Amino acid sequence: MNVYPGERPSWLDEALHESLASAAYPDEEPARAALAKHHGRERAEVLPTAGAAEAFTLVARARPWQKPVVVHPQFTEPHAALEQAGHQVTEVRLSARDGFSLDPAAVPDDADLVMIGNPTNPTGVLHPATAIRKLLRPRRLVVVDEAFMDAVPGEPETLTTTRDDGLLVIRSLTKHWSIPGVRAGYVVGDSGAINDLEAVRTPWSVSSTAAAAMLACATERASAEARERADRIGAWRDHLEAGLRAQQIEHVPSTASFVLARPGVGVRELLRDEGIAVRRADTFPGLGPEWVRIAVRPVEQTDRLLSALRRCKR
Repeated sequence: MNVYPGERPSWLDEALHESLASAAYPDEEPARAALAKHHGRERAEVLPTAGAAEAFTLVARARPWQKPVVVHPQFTEPHAALEQAGHQVTEVRLSARDGFSLDPAAVPDDADLVMIGNPTNPTGVLHPATAIRKLLRPRRLVVVDEAFMDAVPGEPETLTTTRDDGLLVIRSLTKHWSIPGVRAGYVVGDSGAINDLEAVRTPWSVSSTAAAAMLACATERASAEARERADRIGAWRDHLEAGLRAQQIEHVPSTASFVLARPGVGVRELLRDEGIAVRRADTFPGLGPEWVRIAVRPVEQTDRLLSALRRCKR
């Protein structure tokens, strides 16, 4: 799991508990207003969702897409949501040879929907915002999954404050704030596309607890703590990547809370036998069984992993 391994801040725990006190139906409007203010947007440009997963489903159902494209390797949920909605998905696969970098020209000109992660799960690659904006076309919707952008200090490549027609950004609070059981996410961007998503959404899909989390995490205090968490993740990730380099294990330089590494076929199973879990990567289009995704963890846990990797190489 890529959930931040530390405790939740007390102010977030208090907000979650207080949300259970009311017997009323959920009211997401305060959270929606707070998120809009947080990103410098209008209310009509923000839509709270039951996690990023609901957002992908809404996008898949929002329009009769003729040629939806998913840029891989990335989180498989957007692809699955499109197929479940009856769409045939065109894959654009990035290559390890060039570090899984984005070439906007690789996306077919007739694509009317393009979905891409940034930073991407599982590669950890952070695409330049300028490269993603080159994907924009008339009558095309570009959806950027920024579920792990809060792990990047300062979020330099975020598109949440960019007003472009045909651009939507999906965000999640689940990982960074250690609340995997609270499905809290939201979409920011083109108000027309936001309206299309809202039209196919189930009433009251966002729980009171999720709305409370959004409200609590859209403050200056939360922003400061989010940056501290991102800096801490960065230090842990540097330690992990240094250990992988020392063992000459190929990996992709990451900006996220995980690192994609290529230790070889069978290593994941050997690690499992030692009680260490890493994510298999062959379920991501474009990757094979020699790849694994390693969650960034504190130094002591990382050293245990690195020691196990040394034993696997003997």
